[in-house]
Amino acid sequence: MTAPDTAVTVSRQPDPQTDFVLTDAPNPEDVAAISDALDRFNIEHTGIADRRPLAVLVRDPETHQVVGGLTGRTSLGLLFLDLFYLPTRLRGSGLGTEILRQAEDEARARGCRTAVLYTITFQAPGFYQKHGWKRLGEVPCDPPGTSRVFMTKELTAPAGEPVRSR
Repeated sequence: MTAPDTAVTVSRQPDPQTDFVLTDAPNPEDVAAISDALDRFNIEHTGIADRRPLAVLVRDPETHQVVGGLTGRTSLGLLFLDLFYLPTRLRGSGLGTEILRQAEDEARARGCRTAVLYTITFQAPGFYQKHGWKRLGEVPCDPPGTSRVFMTKELTAPAGEPVRSR
C-alpha cells in the first residue's frame, strides 16, 4: 500500500478531459511514467536510445552503507550531474576529485562530449571550477544573497589533460 499524497489538488479541465494532481509526494511509478514517456519521445526524434543512470557510490567499509557519492545520468552526448555529497570527515582527502574523475571518465566512455550541473554558492562551485568546470550563469535563490550556479564542462579531452576553451 502506498502512502497517500500530501498537498493534493485535483481539478477538472475542459477539452480534452484531464485530471491534474498537484502533489509534493509523487510516487516513483508516476515519476517513471513521465521519464519513460519523455525518453520514448526523444528516441523517436533522435533515433538515439542512450539514456543511462550513472553513480559513483562511497560505502562505509564496515557497514557497507552508502555514505556519499555522486548520481547523475548520461543522455544524447551529455552527462547530467544531479547529486554529489561527501560527509565532512571525507572532504579534503582527494576522494571528491576521484569520484568526479570516475564519473567524467565513464561519461566519456559512453560518448558524452559535455557535462552540466548546478550547485549552490554555499556548496561547491570552487571545487568544480578547480576541475575545469565553467559557470554558465546564476539564478538567485533563498536565503538572500545565495544563488544556484549552473556549470558546464567539455569532456572531449582525455582524463588528466586540461580542456581548452574554444
